[in-house]
Formats: sequence, C-alpha cells, structure tokens
Amino acid sequence: MAGQADFNKAYHSFDIDAVKSDIKRLASDEFEGREPSGKGGKLTTDMLIKRFKSLGLKPGNGNSYTQSVPMVSINSTPTGNLTIADIDFSFPKNYVASSRKTVKQTALKDSELVFVGYGINAPEYGWNDYKGVDVKGKTVVVLVNDPGFSTQDPSLFDGNTMTYYGRWTYKYEEAARQGAAGAIIVHETKPASYGWNVIESSWTGAQYHLPASEVNEASLDVELWISVEKANELFSKAGKNFTKLKQAALAKDFSAVPLSLTANVTISNEIKQSVSNNVLATLEGSESPDEHVLYMAHWDHLGTTVVDGKTEVYNGAHDNATGTAGLMHIANAYRQLKQAPKRSITFVAVTAEEQGRLGSIYFANHPTMPLNKIVGLVNMDSLDITGMKKDVTVVGYGKSELEDYLAKAAKRQHRTLTPEQTPERGYYYRSDHFSLAKKGVPALSAGGGSKWLNEEQQKIGKSVSEQVAKCYHQTCDVYQEQWGWDSLVQELQLFFETGYLLANENIWPNWNKGAEFRALRDQMMN
Repeated sequence: MAGQADFNKAYHSFDIDAVKSDIKRLASDEFEGREPSGKGGKLTTDMLIKRFKSLGLKPGNGNSYTQSVPMVSINSTPTGNLTIADIDFSFPKNYVASSRKTVKQTALKDSELVFVGYGINAPEYGWNDYKGVDVKGKTVVVLVNDPGFSTQDPSLFDGNTMTYYGRWTYKYEEAARQGAAGAIIVHETKPASYGWNVIESSWTGAQYHLPASEVNEASLDVELWISVEKANELFSKAGKNFTKLKQAALAKDFSAVPLSLTANVTISNEIKQSVSNNVLATLEGSESPDEHVLYMAHWDHLGTTVVDGKTEVYNGAHDNATGTAGLMHIANAYRQLKQAPKRSITFVAVTAEEQGRLGSIYFANHPTMPLNKIVGLVNMDSLDITGMKKDVTVVGYGKSELEDYLAKAAKRQHRTLTPEQTPERGYYYRSDHFSLAKKGVPALSAGGGSKWLNEEQQKIGKSVSEQVAKCYHQTCDVYQEQWGWDSLVQELQLFFETGYLLANENIWPNWNKGAEFRALRDQMMN
C-alpha cells in the first residue's frame, strides 16, 4: 500500500483546467452528441483509448481496449396518428409510439384496451394486477411508478422509494410476458420524475437495442406513452373516471378493467444493424491482479436531431461528459502512485446507457473477468457541478457494504453520508451500475449532497441546479464555465479514495441483509 505522502500526491493530482478541457471537448459540437454508432461515438472511444494508452494502462479485454457491443438501431415513425375512438392524438405532442421488433412495419389493429393499474406481477409483495384477465393480443394501459409511491404507505412495496416494478422498462417487460400486443404508459410528471419534454426527446428518433438473441425475452409490437390529459380523455370516452380508477388500482384486490375501446396505430421501422464499443483499461494490481475494483461511466448521449431543417446537438456536457472525463482523470491519479494498489483497477466506459443501459448490460452478460472477481463497482453518471457540500448523497442508501468505504473517504472531506432526497424517482435502477447489481455485484451510486458547505457554494449551487434540472436530456446541456468545478474535483477525489481503499485490502464487501441482490452475491462467492 502506498505511503501517506504518495497517496496525498495522487489525491491532490486532479487538475481542474485539464478536467475542464476534456469535458469541453467531449461536449463540443464536433462530437455530435456522442451517438453510440455515429461519428461522435468513434471520436469518443478513440479519445478514451488514446488516454488510457498514454497512462500505461493495459487493455481491459484480453489484448483489446474495446468490447464490441452489437446493437440494432430502430427509428420508429407512426405512419398515421394513434386512433382511439375520436380522440385527437398528435405525435409527439401528446403521444409517442415505437417498437423494438426488427420488422419493417408493425401495428396495433383494433386492439382491445384493458386498464391493468400499475401493471405489476410481484409474488413477493402478494401483488398481481394481471390476475383473472387474459391480455393476449390486447393493449394494456398502465400507470407509472408503483403503489408505494402513490400512497406513501411504507407497508406497500418500499413506500416512497421506487422499486424496479415502478420503472417504465418493467411495465413493457411484464406486459410482453403476459402476451400483450401493446402497452400504453400514462405519463404524469411527479411519479415519472420528469416532464413530457423528456418523453419527446428520449422516445423519438433512432432507438438502440441489443439483438433479440442477446435479450432472449418477449417484446411488444408497439410501446407507447400518452400524456395524462389524453388519458383523462380516453377514460372519459370509455365511460370511466381516470382518477377513481387510479385510486382503485392502489388495492391488492384490484381487478383489471376492460375499457371497451380499441387502439389502432401503424409503425414504420427503419432498421440498421450497428456496433458500438465499450472501452476497458486496467491498472494491474501488485498482489492480486485477478481481483478487480471497477470504475464505470457511460460515454454516450442522445446525438443530434433536426428541427425545422436545422441540426441541433444534444451535447450531454453534464450527462455524461463529466463522468467520462472523470474516468480518465481518476486513472491519471492512480498512475501518480509509486506502487499500484494490491488489486487491479479496471475502468469501464460503456456505450448506449441512454438507450437502456445496453453497453453495461452487454458487459454484465459478457464480463471480461469472472463476476466473483469483481470486488465492487463505483459508477459515475453526471458528476456534481452544483457546489461543495457537507454531505454525500447515496442512491439506494443502505444497500451495500461499499458505503463503509465511501464513508471513510468522505470523512477526509469532513462529509457524512445521507440517503437520497427523492427515492421515489428510482435512480438506483436508472444507470449502469444496476446492470451489474442485477447479477449480484456490489455497486455504488453516489454523489452530490443536500447541504452546501457555505453561502458562496450555495449561491453557485442554486443557479447551476436550476439549469441542470431544466436541461436534462435537452440541447441546453452544454459546457458552462460557471459550473461548481471545486465540487466536481472533490467528487473525483472521493471516488478515487473509495476505490483505493477497496483495492488495498483482502475483504470482499457484500450487499447488506435485506438487499434484493444479496442472495446472488452469496451464491457466486460460494
């Protein structure tokens, strides 16, 4: 293990100007929004490989710095608007529709609508919204989030904290398992945790998917979202009261309600087979090189779009040029040590997170080291640019023993760990660490905080926080000189030390008792 002076040198080696330069470049128009298989994606992976090579890191995938991720790009366009009764739908103003089926055209034709509440089948909670109803070939209408959030009842699911059953991905997955042809999720800003503008930007244009052979599960013919205003109109046409049925759906004994309406929509798919790359590099451990501490960040963003004949770039400066640059600068910090840590440090820059964590899912399915040789994972998705804090927010607080190492690193900064303020948003299930967590690997998602260090940092934070919220998945997520750069560097130091502590001992941290992934970890370690 490095001496204190050696560690201090590495800890304080982060150069704000160098970090700024990398983020500015990654978020420049030249990189075209870092679309996974586009020109910007190639520029990004080339930049990462060149930097890791220059730091003397070894290829993280055998003799290669890359792991090819096969993908299918599907650009779904409704050939005519969605029709339900005489309701006037307008794409994408109040509905979006897409398909992940690799066929040139797919459709819902006179597909019967059934309201299935939250669309959840969770035996461990004694909950099944599909009981007693056959939805094969039909289209289900589903609420977003889960009953725990809607009631704030801690005895329902996890109360205010969103479970995976509340995520939109689960809604489509379960509807497909039930044999439905389509699923319509009703968008509401508070339970979804984002506005309709995010639906418009994220569910239109080319959508990337893993090949069917990789996913190996059923999919719907058409996946849809509609605005809550249109949902009210739809239920009214069906002679139902949307608010009352939402309330009824909060009970375990809720039964699905046929709406006596049919949906029609035809989707034209432009299909392209493509390949993108995860980038992997390893600093080999000095004593146990086959044991790995992982740092992960996604390098991709949403690419470009054309509005009124003008190309607009989703630069993704905060999300996630910050985390991508962070990987390179944490790697640089480790290279300042005279002796490498006992365990290996592997940096994994994954592709297509914005398309449903495709790069990290592929890595989890095809790990470049045995999963039981991964000590733990630190994920960096949108580093803190909102001013220095007295605390550190942990997403999924209390899930794993990795928090003990984070707490020790935070103590150096006179900070303490606190739970996330909005557990109802389900952030733990929304970024790349979740792909490894689902396999049982302890995975940490943390950053930022809720208590500013002083008034000066609070002033920075308030102005930047407003912009961050407004610009999530929008074209205004661009590099800003007035960001809270000290808080970003402080976060890199925090994550550097967390991994450093993990890499210099022989203990294998686990999930805490009660965590949904503990049994998987116990099984792989036996």
